[in-house]
Amino acid sequence: MAKKKNISDQNILSFYMDYVLEHGAPPKSVYMFAKTNNFEESKFYEYFGTFEAVEKRIFRVLFEDTLKLLNKSDDYQLFDARNKLLSFYFTFFENLTANRSYVLFALQQHKNALKNLSVLTELKTGFTNYIASLDIETLDLKEERMDKIQRRALQESAWIQLLLTMKFWMDDTSTSFEKTDVFIEKSVNTSFDILNITPLKSVIDLGKFLFKEKIQMK
Repeated sequence: MAKKKNISDQNILSFYMDYVLEHGAPPKSVYMFAKTNNFEESKFYEYFGTFEAVEKRIFRVLFEDTLKLLNKSDDYQLFDARNKLLSFYFTFFENLTANRSYVLFALQQHKNALKNLSVLTELKTGFTNYIASLDIETLDLKEERMDKIQRRALQESAWIQLLLTMKFWMDDTSTSFEKTDVFIEKSVNTSFDILNITPLKSVIDLGKFLFKEKIQMK
């Protein structure tokens, strides 16, 4: 009898991805999955409670690996929020492309309902925290509750944009996914152009001035 492997959580992620691609379906049980990969079933439960937890972790690791690569770059540290997000997108989708067969398997049947897909919950948490860390400029509403709502709306809209880009990438048949690269650049730049609050600040300042003058004239 072969000696059982001493494995890590990363081993389990790799075993799981290989298994579903080779069999076209998730394992029917943890017992069979462990037996196929020659490790003790109890080792699985040291790291994960269910296969869904494994699936969630895979997408979280894709996200975390992206940040690790970005943070190694001195240039990235000097970028403004727009260029940091563009760098994130290009690097993240390179990681997705490197694992395209698995990602398509995991998401294809749900590609029109990615927003509610539970396996992306850990990716969403990581990504929305990342968006918050970029400290993207928003309107100073002078009211904490409204400012929190505004920040939350920004994070949610950024998440929807990422999901739309993922769906575009899933359907992209262009060479080296060139159309996805164009989509990323145009959509991220458009988002920041919309968020450019300098003109809006000027309009608000003018409105405040006119309102004040109108009140005084009375």
